[in-house]
Amino acid sequence: MTAFFQSLGMSFEWAWFVATIAGILLIALPLMLAVAMIIYADRKIWAAMALRRGPNVVGPLGLLQSFADGLKVFLQETIIPSSANKGLFLLAPIITFTVALIVWAVIPFQAGVVLANINVGLLYILAASSLGVYGVILAGWASNSKYPFYSAIRAAAQMVSYEVSIGFVLIAVVLWAGTFNLSGIVNAQQGHVLGIFNGFGFNPLLFPMAVVFLISALAETARAPFDLTEAESELVAGYQTEYSSMAFALYWLGEYANVILMCTLNAVLFWGGYLPPIDWAPLYAVPGIIWLFIKILVFFFIFSWIKATVPRYRYDQLMRLGWKIFLPLALFFVFAVSGWLMIQRVGFSSQRVDQQVAVVASRYDHACEPVNTSAQSFGRVRFALDGDASFVGFSEPATWAVPVEAQLPPSEPSGHVLRWTTKDGRALEGRTVGTDTSPYAESFGVVVKSDRERIEWAQWSCKSSEPV
Repeated sequence: MTAFFQSLGMSFEWAWFVATIAGILLIALPLMLAVAMIIYADRKIWAAMALRRGPNVVGPLGLLQSFADGLKVFLQETIIPSSANKGLFLLAPIITFTVALIVWAVIPFQAGVVLANINVGLLYILAASSLGVYGVILAGWASNSKYPFYSAIRAAAQMVSYEVSIGFVLIAVVLWAGTFNLSGIVNAQQGHVLGIFNGFGFNPLLFPMAVVFLISALAETARAPFDLTEAESELVAGYQTEYSSMAFALYWLGEYANVILMCTLNAVLFWGGYLPPIDWAPLYAVPGIIWLFIKILVFFFIFSWIKATVPRYRYDQLMRLGWKIFLPLALFFVFAVSGWLMIQRVGFSSQRVDQQVAVVASRYDHACEPVNTSAQSFGRVRFALDGDASFVGFSEPATWAVPVEAQLPPSEPSGHVLRWTTKDGRALEGRTVGTDTSPYAESFGVVVKSDRERIEWAQWSCKSSEPV
C-alpha cells in the first residue's frame, strides 16, 4: 500500500504514514460493524435455543437492533457518581476499548495481508491483551462502590489464573511452529497431519491444547460460564454497575471485540487460519480471508452455544479448573510435545550422537546478516567443518531447517547440491554459491528451491567467531 501512495507522488515518509492510517481504518471500521452484527447474532442464537424469536422488529429480520441500541446509549446522559474518581472512572472504558483494538494489528487475514507482520506477534498479543484487566480494575476501584470493587477483584484473579494456562498452551504451539510470527504459525500448519489436514488441532498431541485454549478464552473474555465479574444475581452488573451512556457502550464494544479476537486466535493458532481445512489445490481458489471468517463464525457459535446452555460456575470451581486441572494438563503436554519433537528431530541413534560429538571441536558459530535477499527473515547460520564433511544449518522464513550431513569438496565450492528437511517435514534442495569451506568464511550463499516450487534466493555476509 505504501508503494501505491508513492506512485501518487508522495514521499516515502508520507506514503508510509497514510498507508498505515488506511490499514488501521480498514481493520477498525469493519471490526466495529462486525461487533454490532455479532451482538445481533448472539441474541438470535440465545433466542433460538430458548425457543424464542429474538430481535425481529427494528429493520428487516431485526438486523438494525444493535444500531438502535447504540443510538439509544449515545443519546443518554453520562452520569458520574459524586464520590467516584472522575479521571480514572472515564479512563477505564477507554483502556478496555483501546486494548481490544490494538491487538488486531498483528492478525494475518490472508497471506501477506497483515498490518504489522512482526516476528514476535504472539508475544505482542499476550502483552497487549494482558492490559485489558486494568480497565476492569480501574472501573471497580474508581466507582467507589462495593459491587464494582468485588467484581474488579474477581476479574484480576480470574484473568491471571487463565493467562498462565494460555501461556503454556502457546509454548506448545511455538515449539511445533518454530516461530512467534502469526503468519509463520499459519504456514507451518499447511499439510501438518498426514500431508492432508491444515491445522495443529488435527494433531493428537495438540488437540487437547486446542480445547484448553478454547475454554481458557471463555474465561479470559469473562463469557459464560465464567462471567463471575458480571454476575447479575450477586453483583448487579459487576464493574459496569455505575456506568451509563457511551462509557457503558465502550465496555460492550471492547468485550465483543475481544470475543471476536479469541475466536480468531483459535482459528489462527490451531485450525489453519486463512488456510482451507484440507490441503487440496481447488480449495485454495477460495480467498484465505473467507476461510478465516468461516472459522471465526464457527467458534463464535460455540461461544454463544455455551453461554445459552451452561450454568455459571461457582468461584471456587473457576479457580480449581484453572489451577488444578488446566495448569498441570498444559504443563504435561508441553513436556509431551517437546519430547516428541526432540525424538523426531534428533532421534535415539547413537551413530548420529557420535557424529555430533566428533565435529563439536571444529564447530563455528557465524553471526550473519542477509544481503540482497528475497526472503522475509533469516536467523543465524551455523555450520561445522570436519575435513570435507559439513553440517549446514539453513534458514527459510520463520522455519529453521534441520541440519543434515553434506559433502562439500573444497575444490568445488560452487554449484554443489545440498538437500535437507525442514521442521515440518518438507524436503528442500539448495545449491551452493561461492561457498568458502574454510573455518573463517566471509560469506555464504544458497539458492533455495522447495518441493512446492517456491524459489527464494539469499546471500549472507558472515563474520565467524571462535570455535564453540
